Amino acid sequence: MDQPARSEHAPHWGLDPNCVFLNHGSFGATPREIIKEQRRWQDLLEHEPVHFYEDVAMGFMEQSRLALASMLACDSDDLALVENATTGVNTVMRSLRFNEGDEILVPDHAYQACRNTLDFVAERWGATVVTVNIPFPISGPEVVVERIMAAVTSRTVLAMIDTVSSPTGLLMPFEELTTKLEAAGVSVLLDAAHGIGMVPLSLNSLGASYTTSNCHKWLCAPKGSAFLHVRKDKQQNIHPLTISHGMTFPLGDTTRFRHEFDWTGTRDISAHCALPATIEFMANLTEGGWNEIMRLNNELAIKGRNILCEALSIEAPCPDEMIACIATLILPKGGALNGIPLHEPDPLHEILQTKYGIQVPVWSWPSPKGRYIRISAQLYNSEEEYRYLAHALKQELSI
Repeated sequence: MDQPARSEHAPHWGLDPNCVFLNHGSFGATPREIIKEQRRWQDLLEHEPVHFYEDVAMGFMEQSRLALASMLACDSDDLALVENATTGVNTVMRSLRFNEGDEILVPDHAYQACRNTLDFVAERWGATVVTVNIPFPISGPEVVVERIMAAVTSRTVLAMIDTVSSPTGLLMPFEELTTKLEAAGVSVLLDAAHGIGMVPLSLNSLGASYTTSNCHKWLCAPKGSAFLHVRKDKQQNIHPLTISHGMTFPLGDTTRFRHEFDWTGTRDISAHCALPATIEFMANLTEGGWNEIMRLNNELAIKGRNILCEALSIEAPCPDEMIACIATLILPKGGALNGIPLHEPDPLHEILQTKYGIQVPVWSWPSPKGRYIRISAQLYNSEEEYRYLAHALKQELSI
């Protein structure tokens, strides 16, 4: 079977033409025009660095926060521009103080880097991380709500939940969970690494204490661009990981939160400066803008998952309503390889890459235990690419 063509939108990206790229979920992929836009900002910076940083950089970053706020339905002053969602989680967790015996809830589908952060901080303060088992396969979002809410006790002070889980690709019922947890006095740290550009986010109405999301993934912005949203009543306790001039700089007409996060030292802010252009460029790729992009990617992810399920003779592990733009499947006949450590390459992943030119993650996960494959769907992908992957899997798994 010949390697398939990408979609009509593919020329906007500079992806390797010899690679069937079904892994947008890991690091995203930035369109050619946005890479040019980022370089334009880098050139502007280097043309006169002192003028850039001392006179105009804060204004440029404000424009980026305003563009994000318009898309996120929130106040731009509640946004901090950070490098990635893991930085956002670390910023919150390493700012907060906990009492011995406090409990921090987290589902077992959490991204490992962020889970590591919870464990690190909990050990420092004598708090306890309570892991909530969420089954996979799963019958519906109500299971997630029931299990997480059942784990809340009088000692629960914070819960880290996902918009879309990284290992299992589940669209979590994060709106309902946020409402219930915050009403119960539990602060929500929403890990929306798979968030902006993938699912609609209305942060003011959502009401989470803290939300962080990568812009380099589904927004398709340059790498190193993300945001942290902190609700106004929580801002006094949250500080950047790098303490700099903002801690003592005279307030003027702004807030300490703004001062601290807007300047954390000399850094390349070109990825953040490119955000307004990124949002506009992507929206113009389809007649319906961002809502249509999210709809198309969701539709393609479900089609791709159905193609694989049919080819492999397996059941979908979750209902369609729990799929956004990524989908994870439990591979058949994978039991013998379930013991492969997370950071060691799965041989199937390497075979798909070297023999078929397919870039798609395959790995084993301890809880929920299984050997998984996860597909992504972005505008540049085509239905034929998932059929090609299904063909390759049938060959290599002898189905």
